[in-house]
Amino acid sequence: MELRSASVSNHSDDFRRRETFLPFSPPYITEEEIAAVVDTLRTDWITTGPKTKRFEEEFAAYIGAEAALALNSCTGGLHVALAALGIREGDEVITTPITFASTANVIEHLHATSVFADVEPDTLTIDPAKVAEKITPRTKAIMPVHYAGHPADMRPLMELARQHNLYVVEDAAHSLPAFYEEQRIGTIGDLTAFSFYATKNITTAEGGMLTGNGERIQDSRLWSLHGMSRDAWQRYSKEGNWFYEIVVPGFKYNMTDIQAALGLVQLTRLQAFQQRRRQIVDRYNAAFSQIAALQTPTERPNVESAWHLYVLRLKLEQLSINRARFIEHLKDHNIGTSVHFIPVHMHPYYRERYHLKPEDFPVAYAEYQRYLSLPLHPRLSDQDVDDVISAVSEIARRYRR
Repeated sequence: MELRSASVSNHSDDFRRRETFLPFSPPYITEEEIAAVVDTLRTDWITTGPKTKRFEEEFAAYIGAEAALALNSCTGGLHVALAALGIREGDEVITTPITFASTANVIEHLHATSVFADVEPDTLTIDPAKVAEKITPRTKAIMPVHYAGHPADMRPLMELARQHNLYVVEDAAHSLPAFYEEQRIGTIGDLTAFSFYATKNITTAEGGMLTGNGERIQDSRLWSLHGMSRDAWQRYSKEGNWFYEIVVPGFKYNMTDIQAALGLVQLTRLQAFQQRRRQIVDRYNAAFSQIAALQTPTERPNVESAWHLYVLRLKLEQLSINRARFIEHLKDHNIGTSVHFIPVHMHPYYRERYHLKPEDFPVAYAEYQRYLSLPLHPRLSDQDVDDVISAVSEIARRYRR
């Protein structure tokens, strides 16, 4: 749907202020997705069933992974991955402070120890050199996050894992679809978790997928549904059997066929979604690279980013306002934004449990104070993109030192 803009007098003659608020990242749902959900509701299977199985198969084929497990969230994927790999109390898992808290929360759920390593300044993904410094005899896994859709530097991370006999569990919540050195994310580490949350590159409203080899996915499947040896589809279909056993003390993370119906349609639209995302990124980069007070995101030559987020960084020394004020001015101009993320080590639980200070991870802390995420989704019209560019440019000009 096109959102209208109106010209009004402002600081600059060519500035256009929107009449209506531009949401940061709404889902892109069409009649095709709605029809698929309605079709599911008219069947006998609305929980985990044949459409979930089909979604797993089609997603694995798209990624090029041996197997996939559909879940109710990426968080659930990370949790069952660590559990299936045997992470337990006393073990250490190294991850990044620049992520949503769920990445570290799942480590805590297993009574293991979260160990943070600082990020690289250009990509804001975990720094392999800092990971190497954090490895101890208790380290059991590395959990990189492909921040904003840009893959972490996986080659040195996988080499560290081989040297120290560690697992690699990738948090790919942002990185469908992304490539690292011509290898698709989801096929590199031991297990990889994706997100289909409402704001993600494809959505099932809530949902996630875990990819890996067949044996590890089967182990994860046990943990994902109470530790049962058979799920509902295997018990209640005509070919099923009522008998089951509890093999491990599992969780409740299964995806429903209602969610899978959404995912099956969204997966067919992913290529078009990504084409539009890249068009928007190119326009943002062309505009903002001309403004001295702004730093555009990095895409290294050996990767293809999924461009889940467009993370703009402010050169605060060239501005008379801070990030919070910049965001408020964008809101005044009807532009929605967000901040990804408050570093995990700054939240009270982690700060107090591990006796951490913000400056313990200087790159993460410094960059956090100057980044913000701009609207980036395939529903944006050309006029919407113009409005974002105009508002950001106007504020940067108005408040330049």
